[in-house]
Amino acid sequence: MPVPERARLTVLSGPSGVGKSTVATYVRDHHPEIWLSVSATTRRPRPGETNGVNYWFVSPEEFAGMVERGELLEYAEFAGHFYGTPRQPVVDRLAAGTPVLLEIELHGARQVRASAQAALLVFLAPPSWDELVRRLVGRGTEPADVIANRLATAQVELAAQTEFDAVLVNDDVEDAAARLVALMGITASGGG
Repeated sequence: MPVPERARLTVLSGPSGVGKSTVATYVRDHHPEIWLSVSATTRRPRPGETNGVNYWFVSPEEFAGMVERGELLEYAEFAGHFYGTPRQPVVDRLAAGTPVLLEIELHGARQVRASAQAALLVFLAPPSWDELVRRLVGRGTEPADVIANRLATAQVELAAQTEFDAVLVNDDVEDAAARLVALMGITASGGG
């Protein structure tokens, strides 16, 4: 699929708790010229999350059907739930010349790299391991066994930084978002 020069598929990945959603939301809110893909998931909404805005919340059966029909650009199981990026909205936005940002986990980023080699893969890293632990525990949204699982997975994910085109340390959301937008080739005024 030929992609207009201005359009670029960018993947933002990193360990759970690093602030991927916060940075991606900041980009969406301050750079409407960038389209933030909405993933499908089988997990239940957290307080304040809205279907179709934060995620498309689907049943495991609906998700399995999406996989079977090839409707997902990438998908992965994480913390006992499935997550995936609906393919067609991404294809449509890129074809229209709109820069697209995917906020996904490591396994999904690897799938995108394999199928869309021109994609820019950006790894969001925590300022320190202790800060990552503080953020995950501080959420207060998950039981201790899930947090322990996420921390074990985070160690593996942090070791995969070298697979990415760029690494950004999320020590300040606004700054990390600005650096991400600059990597995407978007000017401060909103053009490309």
